[in-house]
This record gives sequence, structure tokens and C-alpha cells, in this order.
Amino acid sequence: MKVTQKTFAGAAARAAQDCRIFYFCGPDEAGAADAAARIAGLLGEAERVELAGAELRRDPVRLADEARSVSLFGDRRQIHVRTAGDEVFDAVETLLASPVDGWPVLIVASAATDKSRVAKLLGDRGDTLVGMFHPPDLRSVVDAVRDMAGAAGLRMTGDLAERIARATALDTRMARSEVEKLALYLDASPQSPRTADAAALDAIGASTEDDGMMPVVNAVLSGDSRRVGSELARAREMGINPVGLLLAFERRAAQLAQLCGRMGSRSDINSFLEQEMAARRVFFRDKPDLANQLKRWRGRRLERLLERLISLHRSLLADSRNADLALWQALAEIARAAAR
Repeated sequence: MKVTQKTFAGAAARAAQDCRIFYFCGPDEAGAADAAARIAGLLGEAERVELAGAELRRDPVRLADEARSVSLFGDRRQIHVRTAGDEVFDAVETLLASPVDGWPVLIVASAATDKSRVAKLLGDRGDTLVGMFHPPDLRSVVDAVRDMAGAAGLRMTGDLAERIARATALDTRMARSEVEKLALYLDASPQSPRTADAAALDAIGASTEDDGMMPVVNAVLSGDSRRVGSELARAREMGINPVGLLLAFERRAAQLAQLCGRMGSRSDINSFLEQEMAARRVFFRDKPDLANQLKRWRGRRLERLLERLISLHRSLLADSRNADLALWQALAEIARAAAR
């Protein structure tokens, strides 16, 4: 089964019932990851096993082993794989050859397309799903936010949905998080719907600008060695929440990924950003920082940045006592990488 971001919503429920391997790819990494999360939710509660593409390239048999293995406590399992491309081809081929169906496997391939070897291997089968996700436009994300809100029991205007879409840089994964926080704040549910308004969105802190986080984000991702030290010191003095600051970095990295997807092979960053401003996808005050960061974070470098931020997020949640130290060290490393 093959889907795109336009057809995925209608096919998700049936795919969760009929498929055992899910392959999400395309330049919209956030959309692919959000789709994987949607399928994971439809599959129900389960032990989550995370594997990296590099691990499976070294040990192609491991994916089939994990898919066939039994949880220590007898729970259901889901196997989640993050990869950059076709490095999991041998592992997927081995899994398909297994006589046992095993647990569901969800693969997010950030640098692959539906023309990749893995996608071709899976595309014509009835028990697999291949989803290709292109960078969305503002209108499609606004519509997606309103759909998320409806499913969570929130009544939401188009203007409020657009504000969430813009605040999350058209990242549906982060937009879903904002919608979930709104539903929790308003005690909304499909059985007891509530109306969301701007005051409620302000209360949950959807914007990071007012918290003084963006100067830190821009200094680090721009590799501005003159400002990084003072901005990190200011963030510590202000007592900025480490996870909240990391989310601001994730939003900007997601925005850079979206922009890179739309820019393609073009080399004139300034004219591209002018077009994005005209399309109301980029705020004019962000243009200088975005231009600087697009020069530094593209292709594999940007992929590594996204992977590093995701890994750091997990570390902060796992060890909250040392979150401050871990974050400052990681941001200093990222700033040095940006400066090179």
C-alpha cells in the first residue's frame, strides 16, 4: 500500500489492521515521524523497541530477531527504526523472508524517497505501507491542526490553528504536541468538547519568543562564538527550562529541514527566503538568522543535527537531575560545529 500526506489520514486505520511493516520517507521528516506516531497509537499500547539504521546495517538479522522476540513481561511490542536511507535494506529483506509475521515494524527514513530500494521492496505488498511525505504548505498544516483538534475534543478557529502551525514552523509533530497540551489544559475530550482560544494557547506557552529562547537558538545554530557564551550564561541566569529550550532548538531545526526541502538544489538563499516571506512562511525578522543557518545546516549536517537533538531530548527526559549540564555541553558542541 502506498500513501502520501494527502491520503494517509484516510488509510491509516486500515493500514494499522492489515500491515506489519510501515515505511515513512520523504523530505518532510516531521510529517513522516508524525505519521509513524499516528500508526503507533492505532496499534495500541506496546513495549517500544528503538533501533538505528547504522545498527541494522552492521547486523541485518537483528530486525527479524527483535520482531520475533517475546517481551520479558509478555507485553505487545512495536519495533521503531530511524534511518537515513537504504542502510536497512538487508535487514528488511531478511525480515520479509522470515516465516513468522512478528511484531509491527515502523521505519522512518529521513533521507529516502519512494524510489529507494527499501520502498520498492515493500511497495507492491499488501501487508506493508509506504508513505512519501513532502514538505507541507501552510494551508495543509492548518487543516491538519484542526483535524487534530477535533479528534482531541477541541473546537478551534482557523486563525488559532494557523497560529499553532506558524509557531511550530509547519511541523505537524510539534503541532500535535501543542494540541494535546491544549486539550489537557482545557480538560477536553471527544465526549466533552471545549472551545480553544488565544488566551488558552498563551497559557500553555506555545510561543518561545517571549521566554527569551530564540537569541540562544540563533547564537548556537549560527556558530556566533562572540555571543554563544553570554547567551548560554543568560539562559542559565533566567532559569530557562532545559527541555523547553531544547524544544525551541527542535522547532528551528525542523524549520530548516522544511526550508531545505523546498529550496532543493538552489544556491541563492536570499532570493529563496524572499519567496518564502512573500508566501508568509517566513517572518521577515527571522530572515537574517535563517539565511546564516541555511548556509551551515544542510544535507547530512542537518540530518546529524536533528538526530543529535532527538538523542539529547531522550537524555534530558531520562536524567532530569543533570539536564542543565547535559544541555549546556551539547549546545556548546553544536555551536562549535556550526562555526566550522
